[in-house]
Amino acid sequence: MIRDDLRNIAIIAHVDHGKTTLVDEMLKQGSTFRENQVIAERVMDSNDLERERGITILAKNTSTYYNDVKVNIVDTPGHADFGGEVERVLKMVNGVLLLVDSFEGPMPQTRFVLGKALELDHKVIIVINKMDRPDARLNEVGDEVLELLLEMDATSEQLDSPIIYCSGREGTASLDPNTSGTDLKPLFDTIVNYIPAPEGDADAPFQMLVSSIDHNDYVGRIAVGRIERGEVKTGQEVSVCDYHAEDLCANGRVKAIYQFDGLSRKEVEGAQVGDIIALSGLDNVNIGNTVCAPYEFEPIPFVKISEPTVEMMFSVNNSPFAGREGKYVTSRHLRDRLMSEMKKDVSLAVHETDSPDAFRVLGRGEMHLSILIETMRREGYEFQVSTPRVLYKTIDGQMCEPIERLLVDVPAESVGAVIEKLGKRKSEMIHMTPQGERMRVEFLIPARGLFGYRSEFMTDTRGEGILNTVFDSYAPYKGDIEKRGYGSLIAHETGEAVTYGLYNAQERGTLFIGAGTPVYAGMVTGYSPKAGDLVVNVCKKKHATNVRASGSDEALRLTPPKQMSMEEMLEFLADDELLEVTPENLRIRKRVLDHQQRAKSNKK
Repeated sequence: MIRDDLRNIAIIAHVDHGKTTLVDEMLKQGSTFRENQVIAERVMDSNDLERERGITILAKNTSTYYNDVKVNIVDTPGHADFGGEVERVLKMVNGVLLLVDSFEGPMPQTRFVLGKALELDHKVIIVINKMDRPDARLNEVGDEVLELLLEMDATSEQLDSPIIYCSGREGTASLDPNTSGTDLKPLFDTIVNYIPAPEGDADAPFQMLVSSIDHNDYVGRIAVGRIERGEVKTGQEVSVCDYHAEDLCANGRVKAIYQFDGLSRKEVEGAQVGDIIALSGLDNVNIGNTVCAPYEFEPIPFVKISEPTVEMMFSVNNSPFAGREGKYVTSRHLRDRLMSEMKKDVSLAVHETDSPDAFRVLGRGEMHLSILIETMRREGYEFQVSTPRVLYKTIDGQMCEPIERLLVDVPAESVGAVIEKLGKRKSEMIHMTPQGERMRVEFLIPARGLFGYRSEFMTDTRGEGILNTVFDSYAPYKGDIEKRGYGSLIAHETGEAVTYGLYNAQERGTLFIGAGTPVYAGMVTGYSPKAGDLVVNVCKKKHATNVRASGSDEALRLTPPKQMSMEEMLEFLADDELLEVTPENLRIRKRVLDHQQRAKSNKK
């Protein structure tokens, strides 16, 4: 059975190349919305964090219609740390739109997601977006994409992929780089004519691979996937099995079936081959499981998700301020939340440790884990995390470490400083290409060499640099990398920071806190430009006397404290420091709070 009335596509691209904006216009022109309906920008980024950061974190399903053909669209993340989201949803579609910025061209993540699509032998439509940019390089970027396809051993059919020139913001598409279109009709026509229609045996027993998991407080777990064969109806009994553990089989009953209709889910009585659907009623189903007809145990192979490269320790908050601000503070709360996240996020792993209060959490990168931390604190969790560490592997008896492919786009005058700093971090330069007044330089660098570098990079490029990374491979250990060249300013006692104490402390370095901030002994209140930690008394008050000195009434002027994001705090952490995370505050602290004990342990 061939479903000519249906097309399933995913939009893949590097971060910030305009995927979500293009989906907005496809939904508008596909008659998904009423003419007078008010629509938010980046309507697919429904998560608060996605809207705040301007990035897509979770892959999402939607659909629109074009000439009686239903087009199911999967909007995917562009950031490398969320590559697991891209890998698992590609099994649901028959083709991809490869979106590339008309100036930046293919970037590291473009190579990564395109490789996954080519592995699955998907048809590719090349979409060069932002064609209305004044600095657009339409023909050059088209050639760069074809070179990338050649490098990645694409088939002759994939090398003949159609190229569409779009402006996602304006909602136009054209087959000619010299002519801007009036609507997205050329793009829709190409999708319908080039992307193959789903097909399968409609009379065979039902079979569906679960590519995504959702949760609803009323109906429980919801399994999302594409029907590979047969059909399913509400109330039907089904079996759940796993390709990697064939003995893990269970039976259940489908309570409800939903199809994606625009931005909403529409409940239906049944669905057939090729449909992307959501099923409720199966409590133990997980990503990668196969839902099939009762006792017809034929699990579908599931794409192997790339392994985590970074780990952090999540533990119960044991600071003097523990339990004051969080709703969920115990080890049981922390464990349950991490285990439930692991079921939804296939690229995350959680391991228990010897301590019941601490858990090893493995992810794809700092951004991946920081998004989890931010999500948990917004939900009311209070805990503490350690500095990120890379995961080493032993390959052929040799210790190997994860290597990242790093692409920087910087002003020409900043290139020297960037190359010098990256050289100290054991990087290896591969390419350097002029781009007008800017330079694009590609490196291979150990993942641990990037910890703490982003803020330095922005300083060296005066805020004008663009830095992108993607995991490349494991390679032999590159040697020791210099530790951070600055120390921490540590609070001497518990109390409230006052202006007089802060005024004296700011002469030693840069402060993170202002007057009136509660502090405790062992909490990090700032940093010193010199290596080595300093203990400062930010709670110290001016000694009162009955003698008025000249100038004593003048106000003490404090330098505004440095405000740091969560990612910057994670990069700042030394090995003997922790980040205390609560719904209201982020505090950096020493593992050992007592100054004398810490001094003794440092001597050892």
